[in-house]
Amino acid sequence: MNVRKEWRQRRSPLIGAVDLTTFGDPPVPAPHTGAELTALVRLLTEPAERIGTITVGHSRDEPSRAAADAFTAAWEARGGTVLAVVDWPESAASWLRPATRLTAAQPDAWVMAAAPLGFAQLARRLRHSTGWDPARSYAFAALGDPRLPALAGDRTLHGLRGATADGGTWEVRHQSVTAFPPAEGTL
Repeated sequence: MNVRKEWRQRRSPLIGAVDLTTFGDPPVPAPHTGAELTALVRLLTEPAERIGTITVGHSRDEPSRAAADAFTAAWEARGGTVLAVVDWPESAASWLRPATRLTAAQPDAWVMAAAPLGFAQLARRLRHSTGWDPARSYAFAALGDPRLPALAGDRTLHGLRGATADGGTWEVRHQSVTAFPPAEGTL
């Protein structure tokens, strides 16, 4: 193998075949719940957040598309602005185009509705090639999968937060996902 090709392969943010095999077949996201949508909006509207503009990203499966549409409608009904809605396939030759589209408008935050495997690939490209910050990103329950941080790579998702189907929340800290029960009086 020539040196230039070997160097590009080391720098590539794509997930290797061994990691893909270890992860197994990616689950298709379950349809989002009302409690999940409410918890996600609550995360974005906590007093310390000051978030007005959002870019929404979703994989092309129907549950992710429906979750992105529901979030977009809820956010705009609250007076928030959705700068862009970007979708991506579960597998792609390059993740640069959706990564660039997600970050181009420089939103206050990103909201993701996706299947874990495709999002892990996209997140690697986002961290490698853009100014995306997982600590300014929020997601639906499907991305709270405890295998996702290891698949995406060290610190790729550190700070990502999301909602669980029952209205609780979760967050990524380094290589682990911690779930929290719904807040008292929110159901």
